[in-house]
Amino acid sequence: MRQTYDIAIIGCGPAGLAAAILLHGDGHQVTLFERFDQPQPLGSGLMLQPSGMAVLDRMGLSNEIAARGARIDALFGLDEHGRTALDAPYSKLGSGEAFGIGIHRASLFAVLYARAIAAGISIRTGSEIHNSVLEGRRRHIIARNGTRAGPFDLVVDASGWASRIEFGEQRGLLPFGALWAAIPVEPSDRHAKNLLEQRYRRASQMIGILPIGSRGPGLPDEVALFWSLKRDAYSQWRSSPLAVWKSQVRTLWPEADFLLDRISCHDDLTFARYAHRSSHRPYRERLVRIGDAWHSASPQLGQGANMALLDAWGLAAGLREGRTLTEGLRLSASWRRDHVALYQAVTAAFTPLFQSSDDLWPWIRDRIVAPLSRFGPVTRIQAQLMSGLFGFPLPILGLEVPDYSAIAASMAARASSLDQS
Repeated sequence: MRQTYDIAIIGCGPAGLAAAILLHGDGHQVTLFERFDQPQPLGSGLMLQPSGMAVLDRMGLSNEIAARGARIDALFGLDEHGRTALDAPYSKLGSGEAFGIGIHRASLFAVLYARAIAAGISIRTGSEIHNSVLEGRRRHIIARNGTRAGPFDLVVDASGWASRIEFGEQRGLLPFGALWAAIPVEPSDRHAKNLLEQRYRRASQMIGILPIGSRGPGLPDEVALFWSLKRDAYSQWRSSPLAVWKSQVRTLWPEADFLLDRISCHDDLTFARYAHRSSHRPYRERLVRIGDAWHSASPQLGQGANMALLDAWGLAAGLREGRTLTEGLRLSASWRRDHVALYQAVTAAFTPLFQSSDDLWPWIRDRIVAPLSRFGPVTRIQAQLMSGLFGFPLPILGLEVPDYSAIAASMAARASSLDQS
């Protein structure tokens, strides 16, 4: 008979919600703790890669995701001189019809949150957890206001890179962040509907446009616009006239002008900070980290939510297979450790090519990396990297790339309904 546990999960992001749903489905008693009074997503748009969709498909959520997202067939970027700096089509992946899905964080959150509520999972809001203490053979968690909850057999830290529950190696904030805005678009707007497009001025300025579908029936399609910005330049940006920033954007990418007309004040954009954080061993006695609480990095490869979903699946599978709680945590960490380390290393290597104040990195990107990426084997590796499949993370977890023909059909049905309306 499978052993079940009383589990506390800290955080209602993709990692926490997916873990709660999967663990509850395996018969565990799950309680979610969320710091906001009303659970809500943070951020704008993200990319769901084949790696993350493999988890969502097994959870029975791929069609709901497809109905809200936008199909992305490639990543494409030009430098300030019009030269191709990035050209990464999913067609080079060699995995049937696989593609990326641009989606608003609110849409992914809504799908996962609705499933958690339907399952009857207990969610305690207004609980900003700052610590966890082991007492005897179980753990309590302690909120910022000093209140305690527990005891629990296991505490799952899914509270993101800013987790207050400290252990293991970690690093600080990255020098570059990004301004984000989700902007409604019309069918007649002139932007690529199936590409994540970017423009670069060296590596110190970057603007991107990512189609992210619609947040729900009857709501307009949106794109996520993002602008790379150093953390220490944010205050100056806030105090400068918005027209100064818009002029910079127009100079780099004149065709993005139609989106700028829909941004009226600084508060229409949100500044996101990023950190590189990792721990070789993400668990200790009756406590485990998943998602960004374990491994956060620059969003350059767009893997955050996908890695979180894989972590959640791995945790549930480990507890299912382990004869004891400790063995289950060891298994789940061992199944994910190599893939996490690989992407941490690759992200650390690639980020300066696109976010750096140094002139050497964009020179390497444009003169060496971009030309090499056009050769067959390198193109295939590049596609595997962006899809989240580099390092073969799925087979060890008992997962496989989902049927993208069915996902494409769901997306086509949504597009058809919009055209008819």
